[in-house]
Amino acid sequence: MTLTIADGAAMVRRVRDTVATRIIGQDEVIDDVLVAFLARGHVLIEGVPGTAKTLLVRTVADAMAVRFARIQFTPDLMPADVTGVALYRDPVRGFEFQAGPVFTDLLLADEINRAPAKTQAALLEAMSERQVTADGVAHPLDELFMVLATQNPVEHEGTFPLPEAQLDRFLLKILIDYPALDAELAMLALHESGFDPERGGGAAIVDPVLTADEARGCRSLVDSVHVAVEVREYIASITRATRQDSALMLGASPRASVALQRAARASAVIAGRDFVTPDDVKARTLSVLRHRVVLAPELEVEGRSTDDVLAAILSRAVAPT
Repeated sequence: MTLTIADGAAMVRRVRDTVATRIIGQDEVIDDVLVAFLARGHVLIEGVPGTAKTLLVRTVADAMAVRFARIQFTPDLMPADVTGVALYRDPVRGFEFQAGPVFTDLLLADEINRAPAKTQAALLEAMSERQVTADGVAHPLDELFMVLATQNPVEHEGTFPLPEAQLDRFLLKILIDYPALDAELAMLALHESGFDPERGGGAAIVDPVLTADEARGCRSLVDSVHVAVEVREYIASITRATRQDSALMLGASPRASVALQRAARASAVIAGRDFVTPDDVKARTLSVLRHRVVLAPELEVEGRSTDDVLAAILSRAVAPT
């Protein structure tokens, strides 16, 4: 399917508007998820319980008519429960690979930090190489494969921190906050009118506005977006500044620079442009870098966050004109 940038932008807007009818007051969060999808990246979503993290992923999958699977991560979850296992069938067929829930398009890894590191690591190969290796045989995943993992920021008992290698596989880390008053009132009106996703019995949250083939076509547009030398230098200046800031114990890696450029190119597609602007870079800096840097302990004690430090770095970086 051959699409123009304008075609792709219109399709993504349809998805965004459709998702926003169910995920009310979280427009920036929806944009971040769509940016990650276009950029072939994965997303870590953090928010308190009841802020529609699971509903967001289900709604995006329904709007794009792609396959959806959910894994509830628990302390006793095993790697084979995620990726699959070789089962002995009979003397003729021998062992056959039984695919796990990871073989889907949009995978919701719910409360990922409740599973031990060994199980979390089962996703590493799938996220980085889009394949699962079992008994020495590589099983490819669909090109639309995307992990959207959720974690709760306030429940620490019974959780396992995500290792650095796992965190780095997520293109974006999105923070979902409580909705504004008008959004919460609109949400109450929606439920009063009969909307109840927990009573759906597996029914679609929204009608699809895109086909899976059209979603693939939108993704391919990102590769045609141009990044000027000055914008690349701007991206590098931001990530390099994180390595020199005393407020950060660990700065962003070169992979973070690549991730920021990918996210900026996807942002340009959503805006209907075939080139990246400094504003595209600014819009994605926090979500791309906040999980790739480590705050100095003394600042953490003072109550500052990585977002505070990154915002200060961004304010000092000189954007090209």
